[in-house]
Amino acid sequence: MKIKTILTAVVFSILLFNCKDNNTKDSTTAVELITVEEMDSLLEMEKVQLVDVRTPKEYAEGHIEGAINIDFSDENFEMLISEVDKSKPVAVYCGRGGRSGKCSAYMKKAGFTKIYDLDGGITEWKYKGKELVK
Repeated sequence: MKIKTILTAVVFSILLFNCKDNNTKDSTTAVELITVEEMDSLLEMEKVQLVDVRTPKEYAEGHIEGAINIDFSDENFEMLISEVDKSKPVAVYCGRGGRSGKCSAYMKKAGFTKIYDLDGGITEWKYKGKELVK
């Protein structure tokens, strides 16, 4: 009888923690790291707002067509990013992925519904032979 009680408690605990983990996984799916090819497809379908989080100087040297520049290091970053529509998908990129990763984390906390982060940033975009505009 004691073994049945212990087994029942173990099975119940596993089920309880398994359900809790599933909810946690769902909440972490708001940011999706995407490849250059996936970013290109999203842009062709015009389904995302595109945000370049590099400095204005970096942006002026060349950026992905259609991107708006919101410098992650700007003291007004939070105010500027709040002007982006939270209910629509947003794709962010930077030089190599560090700043866009931090920006994505901030955007997730700020309530953005779907965030795409370009893996490797604009460096990877150029490496794959994609065009930039100035």
